[in-house]
Amino acid sequence: MSLQDKYREVLKLGEKLGVKDGYVKEEDGVLKIGGTTATQYEKNTMWDKIKEIGGEKPADLKADIKVEDTENYHVHTVKSGDTLSKMAKEYYGKAGQYMDIFNANKDQLANPDLIKPGQVLKIPFPKA
Repeated sequence: MSLQDKYREVLKLGEKLGVKDGYVKEEDGVLKIGGTTATQYEKNTMWDKIKEIGGEKPADLKADIKVEDTENYHVHTVKSGDTLSKMAKEYYGKAGQYMDIFNANKDQLANPDLIKPGQVLKIPFPKA
């Protein structure tokens, strides 16, 4: 199995996320990949997939993944059924952090319970 086959799911994820300036090279038994994700969340998602396949420190892969938007952790387009609590659970692992998202979007939200499909909300970096 080639390294590109081994890490095929990482490469597919990069395509799905729309990684810019992406590249894939196989040299001397090491797969070298890189590109620029839109947000830190997407970069983390790529690394999670890499670790799922190759372990914590894969010896057969070198990745250089940059981030385009360094001001926000992610940008989320609201879909039907979304709530700030669901978004907080998805991005932070804790539904109770919904006020972090609300506070970052007060320019377009007056009430944390009133979000509409199509709104584009900033997801701030998680607080430690």
